[in-house]
Amino acid sequence: MALCSAPGVMAFGLLLMCAATVGPGHGGSAAKPGQAAGLADQAGPVLPPAAVPARRPVNGPHTAALPRIVPRAKWLADAAYRRPPARYADRVTAVFLHHTDSPNGYDCADTPRIIRYVYADQAGGRNWDDIGYNFLVDKCGTIYEGRAGGIDKAVVGAHAQGFNQGTVGIAAIGTFGAGTPVPPAMAESIAALAAWKLGLADIDPRSRVRLTSTNSLSRFPKGRTAEFNAIAAHRDEYETYCPGQALMAALPEIRQRAAALQGR
Repeated sequence: MALCSAPGVMAFGLLLMCAATVGPGHGGSAAKPGQAAGLADQAGPVLPPAAVPARRPVNGPHTAALPRIVPRAKWLADAAYRRPPARYADRVTAVFLHHTDSPNGYDCADTPRIIRYVYADQAGGRNWDDIGYNFLVDKCGTIYEGRAGGIDKAVVGAHAQGFNQGTVGIAAIGTFGAGTPVPPAMAESIAALAAWKLGLADIDPRSRVRLTSTNSLSRFPKGRTAEFNAIAAHRDEYETYCPGQALMAALPEIRQRAAALQGR
């Protein structure tokens, strides 16, 4: 099985690799090339962590509280690569979990810089139209908005070849091979984020969902419908090691915790 990706950007000792596997653009289609500098953030209003209310949405009978999410303006304060408007699915029915395959010894205060490296690799070096992941979570459990378009919307990302439509990509910052401890704060935040996003469509995090591949670069030919866990791993849909064996082993507990946060 191929590793998570081919080498990406080396900066300040951070080898960012995982992005190479997911393919450019939305839904596995060709990426729109990076254009002139002058990106204006179009993510819509996102509350800073201290102002995010611990509320329960009313979209369905099983929902979870909106977790605290750091808006992308906190890690991408200046204009960067111009991008086209975000694209949206009708709703989110599944989550794909990733890791960034970068060193684990970072200080959480440096997380915004790490995310900028991922963004520069994907939107700059690879000419994608934005960072591919919808959200990123660091080892301290801080959740960051990734791809622009609105945290409460079904933004189509670029994280799962053939299965970007109607899914959310959550990237754990670090490398999580066999024997690597998954920080409890990180696992809890992944569960909370997945519970909230899936709850907006009343999806049980422990359930199985059916998704149709949009291209043949995934494990499934274009047009084939496949069944996944509602909280699945990147490797489930693509030939990759991502998100690492340690996160794979943590997934059953993450699903159970997410279901509990929905009141199931």
